[in-house]
Amino acid sequence: QVQLVESGGGLVQAGGSLRLSCAASGRSFRTYSMGWFRQAPGKEREFVAAITWVTYYTTSVKGRFTISRDGAKNMVYLQMNSLKFEDTAVYYCAARNKDCSGSECGDASLYDYWGQGTQVTVSS
Repeated sequence: QVQLVESGGGLVQAGGSLRLSCAASGRSFRTYSMGWFRQAPGKEREFVAAITWVTYYTTSVKGRFTISRDGAKNMVYLQMNSLKFEDTAVYYCAARNKDCSGSECGDASLYDYWGQGTQVTVSS
């Protein structure tokens, strides 16, 4: 059974940083596409970043967030710098058992596995 477990969320002041981690278990995820999505209260889940052989970011986080992976440890990370109030949301890790490219990487319906989410709250 595939499991994704996020950690690293919390409360931070605007301008601060957080690093989210996603631990994947159940099989090797080296060939999987991994993504981060977020959902703010009253809003739909939205794409944040994805990593395959390249990385993809939504426009609002480019230059501030960095997605990375450690294949040997089955870990995916999201380094978030210069956090803004509007980054407040529950952040979800997701895995897809095939490559994605372009807009596919931002399509939540194409991901096969999801974590339970971790809350990120940015105070203004």
